[in-house]
Amino acid sequence: MNPQHPSSPSRGRFDGQTWLLLVVNGLFVTAHALSGTFLGVYLWKASQNFALLGWFTLLNFVCMALTFWLAGYEVKQGRKMTVLRLGIASAAVFYTLVLLLGNGAVHYIWLLGIVQGLASGQFWLAFNTLYFEVTDADNRDRFNGLAGVTGSLAGMVAPWCSGFVISRMTAESGYRLIFMISLGIFIGGVVISFLLRNRKTEGSYEWLLPVRILSQSGTPWRRVVLALASQGLRESVFGLMIGLLVYLQSKSEMQLGNFTLLTSGISFFSYFIVGKWLRRDWREKGLLAGAVVLSAIVAPFFLGLDYGVMIAFGIGVGLFMPFYTIPMTSSVFDLIGRYEDSAKQRVEYIVMRELSLNAGRILGMLAFIITVSVSRSPAVLTTFLFVIGCSPLLSWFFMRKLLAQPASPRSPARPDPA
Repeated sequence: MNPQHPSSPSRGRFDGQTWLLLVVNGLFVTAHALSGTFLGVYLWKASQNFALLGWFTLLNFVCMALTFWLAGYEVKQGRKMTVLRLGIASAAVFYTLVLLLGNGAVHYIWLLGIVQGLASGQFWLAFNTLYFEVTDADNRDRFNGLAGVTGSLAGMVAPWCSGFVISRMTAESGYRLIFMISLGIFIGGVVISFLLRNRKTEGSYEWLLPVRILSQSGTPWRRVVLALASQGLRESVFGLMIGLLVYLQSKSEMQLGNFTLLTSGISFFSYFIVGKWLRRDWREKGLLAGAVVLSAIVAPFFLGLDYGVMIAFGIGVGLFMPFYTIPMTSSVFDLIGRYEDSAKQRVEYIVMRELSLNAGRILGMLAFIITVSVSRSPAVLTTFLFVIGCSPLLSWFFMRKLLAQPASPRSPARPDPA
């Protein structure tokens, strides 16, 4: 049996299921890019409250983490396709709620945060399990590159179209139309997901596998978990704040759309090139380059958070984010697939990966809420963003030894010792 996954395509090549999974991923990220880019702006307009947006995001991450852990049982029981469809359907329910609540959505932050967490947790757990099963170590970087290309393309077109529509209509009507289009795309994703095969899993679900693995001395997963948590720190805060800061500086949804069009366009080409040409033995240097640049480009924030600075920041992120995310993602899934025992328990290891990311996201959002509750001065916010923005260097620090190791032959042994 191939320890990478029990039923893999020819090594290095994509089969029909791999392309279908990319399509489902593309629809999901397109729907989110269409509406999610402006969701923070929509809620901000109704609340004018950074802390409230932070609580919404925190609830999302907490519920997402719990969903990963609980839904892991259903995925292990062979119902991953049901979980995938429920995730897409829950995302549709989320935007339905936003449509129904309108401006009153800000009063139901707790409900929206819970529903979005359920949607994201179910979808990404099932998606990542399928991703592990339809790829192998030889084509994983290519898949992540194409997934990044798809996400960048969606980030180019969808937010710009949203900004154009919202700026040409009355604000409420424009937002409602965009949310309705997202709802339709999610429904399309559910329909296409029926073409994906449901591969069988083995054994029973081990609820406390993360505790067991992390309690073992010398396991590489201790460093991996810290690296993933560091990645989550940046994702949570910057995912919430960058689009909102661009809007606050420009006062225009169209300008926010232009920002995402430019930065995602650059990211599109970067993901294509890095995903195509990055070799496994270059991952450590690629991750270091990405971490250094992603940290350095936050420094100009001290000059002021004006639109020009944000554009420069977005260009830097578009160019170098693939150097950071592709090695991080591929190497962790390669570690899962390196051993037969861990490949059989792929669901539990994927849950551990997602819990680690969400631990960092939760910590980052708690720090954000505390910071904006204490002070909202530009100097304090800029310093906070700079500190959080340097977290990719922590990811590189914890991952460097694993990435520097040559590709080892597959082993039936469990990856407990380093």
